[in-house]
Amino acid sequence: MKICIIAEGCYPYVIGGVSGWVHNMINLFPDIEFYLVTIVADRSFRGKFTYKLPKNLTKVFEIYLQDVEWTGNSKAKKNRVNLSKRETLALRSLIIGEDVDWVTVFRMFNRQDISVNNLLMSPQFLEITKEFYNMKYVDITFSDFLWTLRSIYLPLFLVLKAVPPKADIYHSVSTGYAGIVGCKALSLYPDARLLISEHGIYTREREEEIIKAKWVQNIYKNIWIEQFRKLSKGAYYFADLVTSLFEEARSLQIDLGCPISKTVITPNGIDAEAFKNIPVKDPDDPYINIGAIIRVTPIKDVKTMINAFYFAYKKQPRLKLWIMGPLDENPEYVEECFELVRMLKADNIVFTGKIHTQDYIGKMDFMILTSISEGQPLSILEGFAAKKPCITTNVGNCYGLIYGENDNFGDAGIVVPVMNISEISEAILKLANNPDLVKKMGENGYKRLMYRYRNEHMEETYRRIYKTLANMSNVEYPAEKSVS
Repeated sequence: MKICIIAEGCYPYVIGGVSGWVHNMINLFPDIEFYLVTIVADRSFRGKFTYKLPKNLTKVFEIYLQDVEWTGNSKAKKNRVNLSKRETLALRSLIIGEDVDWVTVFRMFNRQDISVNNLLMSPQFLEITKEFYNMKYVDITFSDFLWTLRSIYLPLFLVLKAVPPKADIYHSVSTGYAGIVGCKALSLYPDARLLISEHGIYTREREEEIIKAKWVQNIYKNIWIEQFRKLSKGAYYFADLVTSLFEEARSLQIDLGCPISKTVITPNGIDAEAFKNIPVKDPDDPYINIGAIIRVTPIKDVKTMINAFYFAYKKQPRLKLWIMGPLDENPEYVEECFELVRMLKADNIVFTGKIHTQDYIGKMDFMILTSISEGQPLSILEGFAAKKPCITTNVGNCYGLIYGENDNFGDAGIVVPVMNISEISEAILKLANNPDLVKKMGENGYKRLMYRYRNEHMEETYRRIYKTLANMSNVEYPAEKSVS
């Protein structure tokens, strides 16, 4: 059996989070051969992997959302595309309509004589754009609208034109572009099956991102948001199974159009054994160490973390904040964080850059996470494995991880409101001044992890899912670790 994982903007280029999950998943199943289709911004990412690829990951295919095929050159008009009436209507449904004729869209992009360049420059795209413009956007310059619409649909068209490798099961690690690649694969290989696993709810995350984005003019925000809704709705329709990490996320999937019969809850898991015998805090260390294992990006709201720490530090000067994770994803935001630290003269804040988690986490007293959006953070689970409680904002499944879901292990940290500097600062001081409470919460978190969030649990769940999908496809499934 061959499984093709489809990931967008993460593995194997970015450390942690969803990337770590994908890497862990492939390693959990050494008896299965995996392919990887990975979607990135452009060819500057080509081959720049931060992970050592597992031996059972035998092929990697890259799809670029901005690529050389698109030139915008007027010479492209000489090679007119010849669309049937049905294809033209399908293209219209993709751009204007609510119900997309995805079957015809996939068939159209499967044609060898269709290029992204010529389709974007085609009379059909122009006429559909004119219709869309006259419906809602007559107050802006048409030429600006036309070129903006081309830039919006360029990434999607490049994704639709890509040809994924043949596999038995396609496992998309989100809806969006990754989900649509999985759906496109089914149009090429009808006997295959599609599994979609959402760590966050893609549609909601993109909506939040676009609303705040400076690179999208306000008048075009709704077009972007509607496009991502269409992608998710299409992915839910074609998928055989759709997983989520916790019940609230599953409910959101259903609200966004996923049939309830397809939904499955599959909590994250980590290798608890990897956190045994890790380096621990030196008894002579005078600091109260707070660890934040994060990518330094806006979605992690590092500025709120810095401000909250600063106010706590003024009352408890033994505090020290360790911000541990990559600094290269958003250099502009990283520099803003550095400037904030300089302005506050907050000397007890350390940016380590990329780390090996086990080298640092045991030396912390407790962990902190101030994100404005999360799924089910692996960093909290890693803290639990090291018996470290966590202060976290109330996003994703953080509340359930800290306070429990159907267990009586007790609190494993403190949940605070998003962007609330005062309450985050108070939570820091509460743990900093109560070491016995920190120890108890750390033990509670460890028990919760061992009860529900270990690799063994995740492996059993996904092996059962893969086996179910394999049986639907009538492909041979590895028997040596099969789950009845």
